[in-house]
Amino acid sequence: MASPGKEKIVSTWEEKYAARAERMRASEIRELLKLLDQPHIISFAGGIPDPQLFPSEAFRAAYDNVLSGNAAGAALQYSVSEGFLPLRKWLVDHMGSLGIRCTPENIVIVSGSQQGLDYLGKLFLSPGDTALVARPTYLGALQAFNAYEPRYDRLAPEGNNMTPQVYRDAAGKAGGRVALAYLTPEFSNPSGETIDRAARERLLDLTGELDIPLIEDAAYQALRYDGEPVPPILALDVERSGGIDNTRTIYCGTFSKTLSPGQRVGWICAAAPVVRKVVLMKQASDLHSPTINQAVMHDVAVRHYDAHTAMLRDAYGRRRDLLLRALARHMPEGTSWTKPEGGMFIWVTLPEGMDGATLLARALETEHVAFVPGHAFHADGSGANTIRLSFSLADESAAEEGMARLGRLIRREAARR
Repeated sequence: MASPGKEKIVSTWEEKYAARAERMRASEIRELLKLLDQPHIISFAGGIPDPQLFPSEAFRAAYDNVLSGNAAGAALQYSVSEGFLPLRKWLVDHMGSLGIRCTPENIVIVSGSQQGLDYLGKLFLSPGDTALVARPTYLGALQAFNAYEPRYDRLAPEGNNMTPQVYRDAAGKAGGRVALAYLTPEFSNPSGETIDRAARERLLDLTGELDIPLIEDAAYQALRYDGEPVPPILALDVERSGGIDNTRTIYCGTFSKTLSPGQRVGWICAAAPVVRKVVLMKQASDLHSPTINQAVMHDVAVRHYDAHTAMLRDAYGRRRDLLLRALARHMPEGTSWTKPEGGMFIWVTLPEGMDGATLLARALETEHVAFVPGHAFHADGSGANTIRLSFSLADESAAEEGMARLGRLIRREAARR
């Protein structure tokens, strides 16, 4: 018999959670990041910036600047939910350089664009609604949206037979509506592909006919290594509509891939009514992103952004080229891959019938190579014979040896079938 006060407290936590908790899954990518601490593993898994390229001295000086004199009190204090005004003004100029005319009222600072995706899912998705996403698509977006219990349908920028009415009918049959579209148009995570201007215009046509918001995830916008720049979808939308407050595109930006992921500073740029709603969500969630992080990011961005991103383009561009050459040397027949113009990723399609998750298990065990299986990036669980390789940490030695090992393994697996 249990002693007084020691009765059964919780039978099982699982039965106490809200129904939406069923859709919460661990990120395969975050789990794979743990492998980076194992020296015998050559990892192409985590799409993370190279810490050796962080502007550490610039951040050290920025903290000194921000914490000196009268500025220290403001940097350590509560602040407005919209974000640090000098940073938002800098972002107005930055967005203007991309062809997006806006004001500080069109920008809210968030704790990394991942938080922005979570807020936008919460704002636009009701249970049973449909989110249009590419296949493959960014795993973090699926995780952010999953908590709001949507169904997914395929967004195909290159065009398909899915008319607006077909999308509406499928959503209605599932008991909801088409609520939003999401994609990464530049150097997509995971595929590395970029959609051209014509496809962007078609997306604006489609979302206009559906009357839904289009979320443009621009995490890799600054990391173009070759090819001609394409205007952001929001820039095209502003041009069409006559002003940002008439647009339906919502731009999610971040400093994580350029200056520092650890600062957790991102932004949303959109029509003012959308920004005002996100500000209310920010107030209820965490009040505001850390003031000191925003102030320091502003200091670094003002002094170093252009020069630093130019350096990153040179460094990562060379690493992309190393990995592409190593793939060409070592991959067997029946294997293909993308040739991205920027970003951090190459998408590999394995020989027909080969499973990326099974290959990863064997790669870790026998060849000590890590990557991300492609099915994780598909809302419908497809893409089994694909994998994602990140080249952001791959020097010449890692690229050559890693692809030699992976190519050897793929040949062995192909011979077993």
